[in-house]
Amino acid sequence: MARRRDLWTGAAPGANPFALPRGPLGWVAGRVLARTNRTQNAEVAGFLRALGGTSVLEVGHGPGILVELLARQYDTTVTGVDPSTEMVRMARGRNAEAVRAGRVRLWRASAEATGCDDASMDLVVSVNTVAMWPFLDEGLAEFQRVLRPGGRAVVTWHRYPPRFALTSEELDTVEAAMRKRFGAAERDRLPSSVVLSAAR
Repeated sequence: MARRRDLWTGAAPGANPFALPRGPLGWVAGRVLARTNRTQNAEVAGFLRALGGTSVLEVGHGPGILVELLARQYDTTVTGVDPSTEMVRMARGRNAEAVRAGRVRLWRASAEATGCDDASMDLVVSVNTVAMWPFLDEGLAEFQRVLRPGGRAVVTWHRYPPRFALTSEELDTVEAAMRKRFGAAERDRLPSSVVLSAAR
C-alpha cells in the first residue's frame, strides 16, 4: 500500500474516506467496505461465537455487517460505536429491524470514549480499525474499562491483500500494548485476519 502515516501518534486519519467516511464519498466507501469485508466479518463472527458471552460491543462498526451477524448469534443487545456519522446511519439502516426491537444500539463515538458503562460488556471487538486510532493505549484502556471481569478484548486486522496488512512490527506493537494492559494476549490467524485477543 502507499506509505502509511506513523501510527498511534495522535494524528487524525486525514481525508481517506475509508479511514473516516464522510459525506457522499464516505457513503460510497461504506458500500465498498460492506462488500469487500463481508467474508472477513463472517469469520470474525465465528471466532467470537467460540468465546461465548452475551453482551457485545463493536468499536468502529462501519456499515454494520458484523453488528448484523452478531445480533443473530447473541441473545442480548449488540452495541456498536463509530466516529463516522455516515457509518452510524448506514449501520442503522442495515439493522433497522433489530434497532427498532431494541436488540441493536448504535451511536457515534470513538475507540477511546465509547460512551458505554463500566464493566458492561462480555466482548469488545474491533475489526480493521486499530490503525486508525489516534492513541493505541487509550483505546485499549477503554476496552478494559467497559469489559466485565473475564470478558475478552478482540482486535483484528487484514491479512490479505498484503498492501493492507500491518507490518510484523506494528502487530507486535498492538500485542505488546494488549499484554501491558491485560497481562497477557494471544495471536491467532484466520484465513483473512490476524486476531489479537486478551482476557480482562
